[in-house]
Amino acid sequence: MLIPLLNRILAYGLEYLFYRQATRLKGVLSVGEAKHVEIVVDGVTGVGKSSLVRIICEAFELQPFNEMFEDENRLLHKFFYDREKWAFPMQTNFLTNRFKQYKHAMDVGRAVMDRSIYSDRIFARMYLEYGYLSPEEYAVYNNLLETMLEHVVPPKLLVYLQVETDEAIRRINRRGRPDEVEVEREYWDTLNRFYETNYQDYRQGAELLVIPVDKLDYVHRAIDREFMLDSIRLAWQRVETNAARG
Repeated sequence: MLIPLLNRILAYGLEYLFYRQATRLKGVLSVGEAKHVEIVVDGVTGVGKSSLVRIICEAFELQPFNEMFEDENRLLHKFFYDREKWAFPMQTNFLTNRFKQYKHAMDVGRAVMDRSIYSDRIFARMYLEYGYLSPEEYAVYNNLLETMLEHVVPPKLLVYLQVETDEAIRRINRRGRPDEVEVEREYWDTLNRFYETNYQDYRQGAELLVIPVDKLDYVHRAIDREFMLDSIRLAWQRVETNAARG
């Protein structure tokens, strides 16, 4: 009885601390005066988000914001070896970092982001289904997320890079990060399924552009790169035109 009680106390204490941090950050930029993030690139791990962010920024003269990865306590590494123990502190740490980065990107303006706070819940939902997060921990996390989302505005355009699991794993292995390479296929397959579900039911306000990328190599093939840029340019211009019309 004592350990579950202590866990709940810790969880609600963390929620309070993160809420105070979100409140302090609110003062940096009010939502009413906020600049929109121009584009967020999203997709499952290894799909090629960072490379596309760089290509977009070079082509359209925008400001890149690569995924923030402040993990001084190695929570991700610990999570992959003991998922039930470390899922909650890891995910709340990532959520807080994404909130801070998104607020900064709004402040800077003309920003393109590699993943953002708007897809953070995909991971939490998956961890709840697997039992890595308890229902109580998920409720704390979700309350924190909803509080943070009140202080940001959606990007103008969200680009979802759609990929089959086996292709994503091939790219993960090619990238060669040890913590990712050692993860079992079932984890990546389930995460990909949650990504697909999230964007099939997408209702977050930004214009959504879905691009299947299994057969594309926009890093090394110019024709694929031009296809990506043309698709994004058209969608982005459509957003700007609709906004101008009111």
